[in-house]
Amino acid sequence: MPALTTKAQGSGPEADLSPNEIDSFFSETLSKALAQTAGKGPVLILPPDITRFFSGAGFLTDIAVRELNDRPCVIMPALGTHMPMTDPELRRMFPQSSLKKSAGLFRVHDWRNDVATLGRIEREWVNKASEGRVDYDWPVQVNKLLLEGGFSLIISVGQVVPHEVAGMANHTKNIFVGIGGKEAIDKSHFLGASYGMERIMGKTDNPVRALFDEGFARFSKSLPPVFFVQTVVSPRSDGTLATRGVFAGFDRECFEEAAALSREVNVNLLERPLYRTVVYLDPSEFRSTWVGNKAIYRTRMAMSDGGELLILAPGLEHFGEDKEVDKIIRKYGYRPSDEILDLVGREQELAENLSVAAHLIHGSSEGRFTVRYCPGPGITREEIESVGYQWGDLEKEMKRYEIERLSLGWNRLGDGSWEGSATRFFYVPNPALGLWSEREVYK
Repeated sequence: MPALTTKAQGSGPEADLSPNEIDSFFSETLSKALAQTAGKGPVLILPPDITRFFSGAGFLTDIAVRELNDRPCVIMPALGTHMPMTDPELRRMFPQSSLKKSAGLFRVHDWRNDVATLGRIEREWVNKASEGRVDYDWPVQVNKLLLEGGFSLIISVGQVVPHEVAGMANHTKNIFVGIGGKEAIDKSHFLGASYGMERIMGKTDNPVRALFDEGFARFSKSLPPVFFVQTVVSPRSDGTLATRGVFAGFDRECFEEAAALSREVNVNLLERPLYRTVVYLDPSEFRSTWVGNKAIYRTRMAMSDGGELLILAPGLEHFGEDKEVDKIIRKYGYRPSDEILDLVGREQELAENLSVAAHLIHGSSEGRFTVRYCPGPGITREEIESVGYQWGDLEKEMKRYEIERLSLGWNRLGDGSWEGSATRFFYVPNPALGLWSEREVYK
């Protein structure tokens, strides 16, 4: 594997990298990566999808396409289990690539069908890594295009941020989940849920990350070289977003550096729990609870027993990202982990869809606090309540919590006392950008 680990000059917790600085860094670094890899074959670019619009990965992808010039390349958004991007979403996230390249530039990853298995990690290894919580082997799966496309280089683009399954998003996760297969996604997600989300969130090293790294160490020789490019993004004081760092390399070091910075700027430790939290889900980014439940994942460690999490979700249209997943969520609903684990042992349907079981665990308050979803017209009150959530009137709550006047963090309603639990609340404008936890819980 070529040796190249670097970061944009000035990367750090106070950094605010400009587009020109990012462009200069990445174009120069990509040139070095191309020079260190053999062959002049086509290049595969693996960015995230529209649910990571604010990662800056679209900008980096456009730079890569520009720098490759006339060299053939393919862009395959790392959808994982998410629905394919629409043409308007592709144009929004990759404006320059969409304009300059042919219609065949973008490919869709199908996690159920278009996968190849590189090998398997033994049951004994997985069982030991999980501390005995699961007892199965794990397939190392990727989209078959990686083996059949004749690529000389893979550019994996994304954001490192706290994540409910992998502890920290990106790096090898972008390969084995982003363009992985159903069995691999099912088993890795269920491993994380069984081990405990609170033990994983925001941690660089954990059983799920170890699984991905072991798969990469054993079987990446079957793939073209993978060049990782990762951003770290966090809000400025005015709520707009700043790129705090860009890290690149062929090995794990670039991920470790990005994860260390992400812990500084994306993990928010609070001195006391949150009794009332209001989370806004941008309708252009969050259309399902499968994605929108980041509102729960990223705040659960901060929520007070008996508190309320109010989720303003104007774009909500469904629960799952495809019809089969949506059907299973509707059937079983969001339940505490002990109930879902019991159902997995009794219900074949859940046992055969472990990533859905994991999602149902992650999306539960574990009975500690109320989750009140306020959807737009795409989902009814009856549907929300049927999966175990409370329902809220979006129009009423949007008038009460005027989000354009709110700032990230503590706020209060205009007619109440700052100290009153009924009027003092914590506001999160985009749960995808961080993790909020009571200090005593995050250890």
